[in-house]
Order: sequence, then C-alpha cells, then structure tokens
Amino acid sequence: MLSLLLPLVVATATALPLAAPPAADLRDSVVKIHVTVRAPDAIRPWSKQQPAEQSGSGVLLAGGRILTNAHVVRYSTQVRVQPNQSSEKLNAKVRAISVGMDLALLELDEPDALAERPVATLAAVRPAVGAKVAAFGFPIGGDTLSVTEGSISRIEYAPYNDGEGGLRIQVDAAINPGNSGGPAAVGGEVIGLCFSGIRGADNIGYVIPNEEVTAFLADAEDGRVDGKPRLDLRLQTLENPALRAKLALDKATTGLLLTGAPAPSLAAVLEPWDLLAKIGPHAIDNDGMVAGADGLRLSWQYWIAPLAKEGKVAATIVRRGQPLEVALPVAPQGVELLPPLQNRYPSYFVWGPCAFSPVYADYAAGIVRGVLGTKHPLVERLGDDVAFAGEQLVMLCSPLLPHQLSKGYDAGPFSVVGSVNGIAVKNLAHLVELLRDCTDDYVVIEFADHGTETLVFKRAEVAAAQDEILEDNGIRNPCSADLEKVWKKE
Repeated sequence: MLSLLLPLVVATATALPLAAPPAADLRDSVVKIHVTVRAPDAIRPWSKQQPAEQSGSGVLLAGGRILTNAHVVRYSTQVRVQPNQSSEKLNAKVRAISVGMDLALLELDEPDALAERPVATLAAVRPAVGAKVAAFGFPIGGDTLSVTEGSISRIEYAPYNDGEGGLRIQVDAAINPGNSGGPAAVGGEVIGLCFSGIRGADNIGYVIPNEEVTAFLADAEDGRVDGKPRLDLRLQTLENPALRAKLALDKATTGLLLTGAPAPSLAAVLEPWDLLAKIGPHAIDNDGMVAGADGLRLSWQYWIAPLAKEGKVAATIVRRGQPLEVALPVAPQGVELLPPLQNRYPSYFVWGPCAFSPVYADYAAGIVRGVLGTKHPLVERLGDDVAFAGEQLVMLCSPLLPHQLSKGYDAGPFSVVGSVNGIAVKNLAHLVELLRDCTDDYVVIEFADHGTETLVFKRAEVAAAQDEILEDNGIRNPCSADLEKVWKKE
C-alpha cells in the first residue's frame, strides 16, 4: 500500500473520563487493545492486504464502551480488549471512528463484561502549562501497564489528519508505540488521550485534550461521525510592510489576507484582497493568532468549531478599508479533489483488462513521487478543490490485467483517465455508466496524462472475456459495492 510518511510516530493510547479518582482506580480503567487489521491494497482494490497484528491502549467508559485512537483500530477485522491485570480478552467492535481527529469508540460484545471495573470521566478544566502529567498505557516491550511521568510543555492548535485540526497538548512524559489510546492524567484526573510522539526527539509526546474528546463523543452519539466544521480559505499573513502599504493599512488594523478567488461556497460572501479581521468577537493578529483570556495564544482556526451555528460562523472582514460583518458557511467535510479514505476501502471497477479506481489522498504522495517531472494531472491538481460537484480523478489502479485483449498496450498504474469515446469522464460512477451504456463497436479510452497510450477495445470481445479475466485474477465482483447498482442499472 502506498502511504504518506508522516514525521509523527503514532503510539497507542486512550482518553478517560475521570473525576479525581485515585491512581489505582484509573489503572483499573485502562485496557490493552489487541487488533487484527487488513489495510486496503492500492494496486488491487478488490482485495485487502494480508492480516497484521497490532496493539494499543484504551480506557473504559460507561455502557461497556472503550475510548481509543483511530489509528489503533483503523481497518480492523478483529478487536479484543484485555483489562489491566487480567488474561481475559473480550470481543469488541468499532462503534464510531474519526480518522481526522484520531479518536475511536469501541463497544464490547457483552456490555456488562467489565461492569465491576471503574469507568473514567473526563476532567472539566483544561490543564495548565507546567502541570505534572502521567501517561498510562501498554507500550511495546512489556505486557503490564506502564505509567510514565513528566510535565505539560505546551498547548496549541495543530493539524491532525485528513484536513482536520484541533487543540493539542505537548508533554515530556514518554509516549511510545503501544501507549496510543491510553489516558493522560493530572492530579488523578484524566485530561486527554495519548496519541503520538516524534521520531528522533527525546520525550516529546502529544495528548488529545478533553475538549476534543468530548466533541467527538457528542458527534458519535448517533453512531456516525460527521467531523468538525471547516472553513476553506486561502490566507496569508500581513507582516510584510510593502504588502501593508499597498493595502493602505494602519498599524491598528490586523488580520489575514484572502489570496486568490475564494471557494465556490464562499464566493457570494468574500472577494480577493478581503482582510479577515475577526472570527466571532475575537481579533486576529497579523500571524493569524488569537489571544485568549487564559493566556493561550491559539490559531484563529481553533474558534471555528465552538462558534459555528447552523452551518455558519460570524466574522468581520475589512474590504477596501471598510469593516463588514459577514456569516461564513462552514461544513464538516472538505471539497478536496483527492478525498481521504479514512476508514473505508477504495471503490473500484474492472472492465476487461482495465481496473479503475478514484485517486485518494492516502496514495497521492506516493503516486506523485513516481510521476514528478511529467505532465500529469495529479501533479498539476494536487491540493485542488473539486471544480464541480462529484468530480473525481479516475485512474488505472493496476497494470493492465493479463489477457490477449491488452496485447501490445503499455498503460501502467496511476494513469488518469481523460475520456471514453470522446466523452470526458467526471468520476468513477460516470465511467461505469459510459462503459455500461456504450453501443459502439469499439471503445476508445484516452488518458489525461502525457505518455500513456490510448486503449482501443472491441466492445463485444471485452464482454465475452469479462468472466474469464475476473476468474483468472481472483476477482469476485467486477465493482465495489457502492457501484453495483450503477453497473447493473438498478
């Protein structure tokens, strides 16, 4: 599987809800999580990678639920929960997951199996920088519960995964692989969930604070996680004196400058060269930061989620020197052209010797490394938003499957489809429709990237060979479940 290498090394830990419990009670709320995972296969999306075993930590909540990190249980096929000081391993399933905020909620198959164990509750107050902190979990190198101690060194707004961001606590207590999903506590109260460290750094670890955890739990009430509201803006700081002089800004005017055309959802509200001066009642400085009453200076983006109401957030902009109060639309999901898989398996469609799939953000970095220096749509549009609703980049996800139909063709994986019989392909479902409804004798598939040969097939020959090709390659279904009704025209 192609993947984007990140500088953070994920551990394994979980967040607790606890109100000033004794240390012994907190230890009894921590569990070890044993997981069998089967990750997606980018080249063969109709199958999964070989099973792999991994472990992490978690914390017990009311109702037989366990809080842990998403990266501990992502793509899990089996989850077992082992209580502290016990050999018993209880079956569980993933009830809700947020890959973006790296949080997951598990549910025991037998909700009362740990009824005698204390449940955790989250402390209501954000901890102070400098406070002594303890991290609980089951890091690699042993089977018993580990407790490491240190201090809170910083609290900041930071990016998490898949375009989401939130508050993050940095600690110097050791957090190692296996700690992920375990609770971090101050004075016996749980203040967040351990989730990562930095490779090559000494004792720099990170904790997801309670306010992010409680927002996730509220979002997961219905079993579905919608995600945090986002505001898609391209902004730059206002520190440069020449830039400020051009805009005729006095020293008292601060904020961030909107560069380029705003996203379609914001085009009716914003114009290029608008200045974002306030988010709600909070003034934004020239670094894009907001000073809080508690002494923390956080990114303006931190305030989007707590201030958002009915899909909008109030803001103040400065346009041609005049302040304007506006309501900016926000949404949990982004409009990026290359969406993340999160906890899903890729969509795919196999037609004759051709296997197609959308381009996902999870694979984009690996693909780009292979096509840099060429005129390739993925290189040109990396980071773009969709140009129209439903737009996808569709690619050959594997080399042409072996068959005499593909004799002489050289079309490798990651070639982006441009058109079918002269009709531009909008997305994978549209490609399926074009091939399903085609009545021409020949099917011509052209590619958007330079260097990939045009493919021409006799439609009747592909139809006759379809079952044989699927069987030879061990493919049970010609398409993923989300495309079955499209292919069958139901």
